[in-house]
Amino acid sequence: MPEDPDSHHHPASPIALQSSSRTPAKQDGASVSTQNDKDVRLLDRLEHFTWAWFCLPMSTGGIALLLSPAVQPHNFPGLNTIGKVVYIFDLTIFTLVTLAISYRFLRWRNTLWDSLTHPTESLFAATALLSTASIIACIARYGISTIGVANAGWLIVTYRTLFWVYFIVTFIWAVFAYTLLFTSPALELRDMTPAWDLPIFPFMLSGTIASTGASYQPPDQAVPMIVAGLTAQGLGFIISILMYAIYMHRMIEFGFPATKARPAMFIAVGPPSFTSLAILGMANAWPRQYINYFGSNIYPDDSIGVPQQELTTIQIMRVLATVMSIFIYTLAAWFFAIAVVACFLKFRRMTFHLNWWAFVFPNVGFTIATIQIGKVLMSPGIEWVGSVMSIGVVVTWFFVAANHIWALWNRQILWEGMDEDVYKTEALNSHKMQQSRKGLMDEEKQD
Repeated sequence: MPEDPDSHHHPASPIALQSSSRTPAKQDGASVSTQNDKDVRLLDRLEHFTWAWFCLPMSTGGIALLLSPAVQPHNFPGLNTIGKVVYIFDLTIFTLVTLAISYRFLRWRNTLWDSLTHPTESLFAATALLSTASIIACIARYGISTIGVANAGWLIVTYRTLFWVYFIVTFIWAVFAYTLLFTSPALELRDMTPAWDLPIFPFMLSGTIASTGASYQPPDQAVPMIVAGLTAQGLGFIISILMYAIYMHRMIEFGFPATKARPAMFIAVGPPSFTSLAILGMANAWPRQYINYFGSNIYPDDSIGVPQQELTTIQIMRVLATVMSIFIYTLAAWFFAIAVVACFLKFRRMTFHLNWWAFVFPNVGFTIATIQIGKVLMSPGIEWVGSVMSIGVVVTWFFVAANHIWALWNRQILWEGMDEDVYKTEALNSHKMQQSRKGLMDEEKQD
């Protein structure tokens, strides 16, 4: 009978366990590990405040986007207010998390660079940029739409400025982060999870930002934004597809990831979901008063008896966007189902880690994509499915938040050896992995 797969680890080696924590700069800043449990203050525990904490504002910002009346197919009085409150709460959380991680980097020397080069924690640095993407997108949903386009000239300019800054910064980050990933001696194929896809995620969400705010921009500003957003979305989705190949190879050879890593499997739901909603949004945001690349015609609208000019460019873009969105949507549904099954098999043994927020953010994109497809197909049934999914995602946010608070109180996170600043190789997660390792040992004996 195979032994418990999650109780095994590979033999200790110099790279099996690494921490980005360092000796504190001040004598009163003693490491958590050197103090008695009762004497540890919250400020001392911030030595292990990792980039993964940005998963909280990232997911909260996603909820704010999801609750926007511009997104939801079924609105009710007060929904816009609820969305604004969630957005303000997201801004507050983002500020607090930024202050906390800044305190860590200032108090403990070298932890900033160590965190950016750490094989595990560095992957989650992307969540800070993803949190920023949600904040920028919500400016269009709750800022420009509230003030009104006529009175929001300065905010419209600010939005596109933030878009281009975000576009450049996230591309540079994607190159830097994958350079570290490709050259890290610590990572092996068996350690692969969808978290390896995180470095390209922020750049990919440039498409989401473009789809959300391009419709408020002047035509000569909207089109460059849409084109840039489409290129970013394309690169992000293609890189994700390549990562999927490694991910599938890893699961075929070694089985599902370790129990603690299984919530991160929902990250794979994100790329096709956000690509689907982004290309639909960008097609709908294409300006009517602009260069018509494919010619134009006058189409009489017999229902109202008034001639109506319809640009062929917009028609082609919307048809292509609709077909492409539906084509890749099921990929998100399939990865969602696989992740649900994998987590269900180990749900009794799962303890909270910050990657639990993957239950929320990727599924925000999945839900919005469902709603957008329902709208473009004019299907009330699909729209109702999207509304039910929205309720499920909001309930999941509260569930994860409650477990987050409980884990923080019980020192299951923000504690020595419990966070992403410590890297452990994947456990022997399945009988298949044990057999693989046994086969390698037998080959070595024969040699």
